[in-house]
Amino acid sequence: MGRRREFDVDKALEAALAVFWQKGYEGSSFEDLTRATGVARPGLYSAFGNKRALFLKALDRYDAKYMTYLGEALAEPRIRDVIRRFFEGAIEVQTLGGHARGCAVVNGALACSDATEPIRQELIARQAETEHAWRARLERAVQEGELPPTTNCEMLATYIMAVNQGLGVQAKSGVPKAVLCAIADHVLATWPASLAEVEAEPRALPN
Repeated sequence: MGRRREFDVDKALEAALAVFWQKGYEGSSFEDLTRATGVARPGLYSAFGNKRALFLKALDRYDAKYMTYLGEALAEPRIRDVIRRFFEGAIEVQTLGGHARGCAVVNGALACSDATEPIRQELIARQAETEHAWRARLERAVQEGELPPTTNCEMLATYIMAVNQGLGVQAKSGVPKAVLCAIADHVLATWPASLAEVEAEPRALPN
């Protein structure tokens, strides 16, 4: 029989996530991880595998625990509410507990060097999945008449991701939550009009 683990795996994973969230993958040493989890290196290896495996498990936990707002936002029936709820959720997580946390995925991607390219590619792949979900939701909004048929959904999805990543960087650098919310409000204020709104606009009289 194997030895029974003498630590709470779930709590250790949460502690490891906090380290990676703050420092990124490359900036987090095993000493940081053992100190935060209270688990010696052999125990971490036994429970999670190497540092890369631990990081990926921590990211899975981040998605499951802190990214639930994404699915909730995409399920909103109106596209403006989708956008509003998404940015509200993102900003709440990025400033959780009043701390300058930023986005764990963005933090990790920005802190990767050539030596950790596989990790960066994993983070990019996760962001691509989110962008794909956005494109699908925007295409639905076009079909339902909430966005004009000429809307470039691929570019608009990229724009949303770029704004969110920018919010994450700003949050990590300590920009106040109120300012982040103002940025999100500006995005909503400049959001494309619905097809009905476009058709309702007064037309110029011919000369």
